[in-house]
Amino acid sequence: MNQQHPKSVCVYCGSRFGVNPSYRAAAIETGTAIATNGWRLVYGAGDVGLMGAVANAAQGAGGEVFGVIPVHLFDREVGKRDLSTFVITENMHERKKVMYMNSDAIVVLPGGAGSLDEMFEVLTWRQLELHDKPIFLLNTDGYWDKLIALVDHVIDEGFADASLREFVSVVDTADALTKQLQAAFSA
Repeated sequence: MNQQHPKSVCVYCGSRFGVNPSYRAAAIETGTAIATNGWRLVYGAGDVGLMGAVANAAQGAGGEVFGVIPVHLFDREVGKRDLSTFVITENMHERKKVMYMNSDAIVVLPGGAGSLDEMFEVLTWRQLELHDKPIFLLNTDGYWDKLIALVDHVIDEGFADASLREFVSVVDTADALTKQLQAAFSA
């Protein structure tokens, strides 16, 4: 018998909380919304920072959580073993592949270089027509404003087509994100 998984939302986010308390609040709201909508959270399996906040919120709301962590980050990101599914990979490349392959949509919360790496990889794959999964940037308190301006600059300077900007939906709140995910999954 073929078991069907619920729609899965991959969340890329920081292993730190950042300086603005709104980032943690948005991570908690996002994790809770994923669970209460019956979706599965796919994330980096850490129990620190925004990663831990989104996972703990999803678990607290009764959600299924699929975590993927490379062996070299297990101690640093405090690998969260009490997940529905817990995968340890050899390296970051495998982590990103497993997360991507097990998701139906990508959400990027505030984060650092790792979150940017993950986001740009799936954005590049979308640009190359390797997938058509929706990508959402949760722009909590304008966190991603400069990144959005950079993408616009890349387009304006002729290094990408205007369609690059259309591959990412920017939302300002977890509530708006939830509504966009609901629309994407019902289409």
